[in-house]
Amino acid sequence: MSQTAGVKAFPIAGRVTSERERCLGMTPTERAWRKQWLQDQILDKNEPRYVEEYWKERTNPIRRFYRKPLDTIFTRLAPTIGHERAVNYRYITGKLGLIFVGILGAHYYFKYNGNDWTKKGGWRVLKTKPMVLPGQEGFPYRSEHTKDADYANRNFKNSPI
Repeated sequence: MSQTAGVKAFPIAGRVTSERERCLGMTPTERAWRKQWLQDQILDKNEPRYVEEYWKERTNPIRRFYRKPLDTIFTRLAPTIGHERAVNYRYITGKLGLIFVGILGAHYYFKYNGNDWTKKGGWRVLKTKPMVLPGQEGFPYRSEHTKDADYANRNFKNSPI
């Protein structure tokens, strides 16, 4: 759901939000209105307020479940390291955890789901031949494949069957 629930947003600041408009000239009424509007933008020391029930109503129960471990850790750390720093560390820890799980998942996939002669699926990982320039050891490069049958065997010759 959008913030305005489909209704076109109406700017309450009026034409005086732009510095250019204010420099063109403001009437005393606009000046008083602008002064009051700026004072209204200052939050009270107790704002913004965190209401637990409001957060529970707005978030998915599954999301609350998987966020609970890090939330518990960092709410206990907040008095020690500060609330703002705890929130930032909690965010970074969550993202690094997701990256780590993604790397582990990719490692598992490439290790156990390779494309060989026993399966139809899996990613086929090919190694390119190394670049060997004149004057370097191993020039000219010779492939380790000796016969034509060695090129597309997909580990068939190495199978224990």
